[in-house]
Amino acid sequence: MTRRQFIATAALASLAVATSCRSAKDGRSKASRAPARFFFTSQGKTAMMNADGSGLRWFDFNVPNQATWQPCGFLRDGHRVLFLSMEPRRDGPGKPFDEYYHQTPTHIWVHDLDNGTLTEVATRDRMAPFYTPQLLLNDSRILMQVVRNKVGQIFSMNLDGSDAREFTRAGEGMPYGLSLSPDARRVACHIASPSGYQIWVSDADGGNRAQLTGHPEHLYFCPCWSPDGKWLVFQDCIHKKDPGHDWSDLYLSRPDGSEQRLLTKDQALWFAATYGNGENRGGGSNTPTWSRDGKVLCSHRLPGSKVAWEFQAQRPDTDHFNRDYKPELARGGAEICKIDPRDSSLTKITQPGELVWDFRQSESPDGKQIIFCRARTGESPAIWVMNADGTHPRELTRGLDNRGADHPRWLPQGNSFSS
Repeated sequence: MTRRQFIATAALASLAVATSCRSAKDGRSKASRAPARFFFTSQGKTAMMNADGSGLRWFDFNVPNQATWQPCGFLRDGHRVLFLSMEPRRDGPGKPFDEYYHQTPTHIWVHDLDNGTLTEVATRDRMAPFYTPQLLLNDSRILMQVVRNKVGQIFSMNLDGSDAREFTRAGEGMPYGLSLSPDARRVACHIASPSGYQIWVSDADGGNRAQLTGHPEHLYFCPCWSPDGKWLVFQDCIHKKDPGHDWSDLYLSRPDGSEQRLLTKDQALWFAATYGNGENRGGGSNTPTWSRDGKVLCSHRLPGSKVAWEFQAQRPDTDHFNRDYKPELARGGAEICKIDPRDSSLTKITQPGELVWDFRQSESPDGKQIIFCRARTGESPAIWVMNADGTHPRELTRGLDNRGADHPRWLPQGNSFSS
């Protein structure tokens, strides 16, 4: 596998949550509903917070030999959360990332936010040490990435790990960025194949698969269904001119591949988010999201922008980052914008100014707020929230020991949670 096939690793959990969360309808009274809440990660740990900045809670499951924890999906009742944990990484300094990373054992758990229980799942008939959840199809069925002998494959299996069935075939390329249609009948994804990144759509069981796009000059990435299920948006990176995948354009298509068109031009979106400084750095793929009114929220770069972390294409990648910190070269920044797919019109939601980068934007389940990350050049990101029209922006957290907070994702609303 190449470096490009791992660019989504840091965002896998957040993508799974974004594409599988739905507002739960479990019959609880309106009086029991909790305030809007979100998860975020910081320094390998996960926390939960209310959207008004109160109620901070760090998850510490005290399970031996687990180095990191990430949320990766909600069951339909909204209060049971799927977590991925990873043991200390088997790769280390100087070792090729793609040779050792997938030898690291992972574990999948269901955590009940109401009663605090933690139960390991996906243990039956385990096929390899490295499992990562890709998409919850329903409360009992999941699409799981399984890597064996450096070859990745997606299996559909019961949540306990039994009854595994091939969703993709070994050797045909690794699907990432899986997205479930609103009616839960179709799955969209991008496949990292030897001929490039391609967008595919299939039935939820993997059947009736059809390719929407694919070209060796283009890296098509992370399709996302519109709220009505009639459209997909995804990113288009001209990767040979931009080997660090810093920038992309926004692409629109019908699920059958028709009516395809670009919504932006000149690689206008900030794609590979990188932030921090030489002592505290981070990053991960940055993807657009839909709003409830059928618009697309994205991180739109200022003209002429350049990040402080310069990608080193000539150097072997041993850390899945492969960048040098050059703050003197940084210029521009990124704003949260809303794009209307009907006419490609763009509305600025934030205007943070020069050398400030806004990203990881998503709308709350009720459509009233937008959560996002903001990082000044050379600094780690903080998590901010604002009204859906961009008014009343305020910082909520800078993470553990103020060392940065990333990957915010909303919890479904309409449920009660224990404090």
